[in-house]
Amino acid sequence: MGKIAALFDVDGTIYRDSLLTAHFKKMIQCGIISHEFKRHLEPLEQAWENREIDYDKYLQKQVEIYQVAITGLDEADVEFAARKVIEDESRKLYTFTRDKLAWHKEQGHEIILISGSPDFLVSKMAHALGADLWFGTSYLAKNNKLTGAIIPMWDSVSKKTTIERLQSSFDIDLENSYAYGDTNGDFLMLKSVGHPTAVNPNRELVDRLKNENVDAKIVLERKNVVWEL
Repeated sequence: MGKIAALFDVDGTIYRDSLLTAHFKKMIQCGIISHEFKRHLEPLEQAWENREIDYDKYLQKQVEIYQVAITGLDEADVEFAARKVIEDESRKLYTFTRDKLAWHKEQGHEIILISGSPDFLVSKMAHALGADLWFGTSYLAKNNKLTGAIIPMWDSVSKKTTIERLQSSFDIDLENSYAYGDTNGDFLMLKSVGHPTAVNPNRELVDRLKNENVDAKIVLERKNVVWEL
């Protein structure tokens, strides 16, 4: 029998917001990138808050603006803002997944974060949470400056490929393992384990779980109340 793992998405599953969004705003606040980018972010955030676009499209548009904004930045400046974000944000967790992290640690399970957020943020969040392994979107650099090129980790296929590598390289017993996610990008991760849980899922994920007969728990957390469906 292999190792039992607990696979966690981060944004919207553990953390109550988006690490990329927090980092973007922190870099603007610190003067690392121009305040002009606020003009692009604010209408997008308003559209999401008014539910005029779905969450996946909101995130994708945000990533596109972020990629443009960070191109050419010094890695040291980006890292500085990343450290500040984790210092400020690493305790802003959902109660349900915070408690699950503690429970899995007590059981001796491998804690693995698999997130679409930038790797330099996911690595620091993993350290803050005491995770054993982490995987994020790689933002590539040349001569200590970010190029704008990325190797994504937010889509379902990329996460599934990572899980397959984990299974073979770290002897993970997927049938007895756990996974937690909130969007369609987490679907194949949830489908790959014996104990999947959708945490505050969007409509697209709920529909896909139902249509493909994935027997996942659905957990909703609002203020200080947690419902398990």
